[in-house]
Amino acid sequence: MPRQHISSGSSFEAQIGYSRAVVDGDWIFVSGTTGFDYATMTIAEGVVEQAEQCLKNIESALRQAGATLRDIVRVTYIVPNAADFEPCWPTLRRYLGECRPAATMISAGLADARMKIEIEVTARKSNAGGESA
Repeated sequence: MPRQHISSGSSFEAQIGYSRAVVDGDWIFVSGTTGFDYATMTIAEGVVEQAEQCLKNIESALRQAGATLRDIVRVTYIVPNAADFEPCWPTLRRYLGECRPAATMISAGLADARMKIEIEVTARKSNAGGESA
């Protein structure tokens, strides 16, 4: 099965030279995803709103790859301000509480000062059809 590259349509992908996600067999590697709404290239001010948009962007990439959020096995959260992570927990639990992936949170600077959270995931399709159980 050839490698598949998935784009969100974000101008960042072309400018930097990466894909929103790469599908290799049953594995899906979703790049670090920020809270930008790629249709409008705007970003909310609040970290919770950004976390929600990150997960919507990730969900879209996974859908294009034939998977769902339930297929996520690993997640990495990056937040410039560690204190911003806890307010996101209810949103993260709503999206990922069912699959409960292995997780890491890192506090580090991001490429744009408006970005308050970046989320990267790895997923594995649960069956050959890409449908989750």
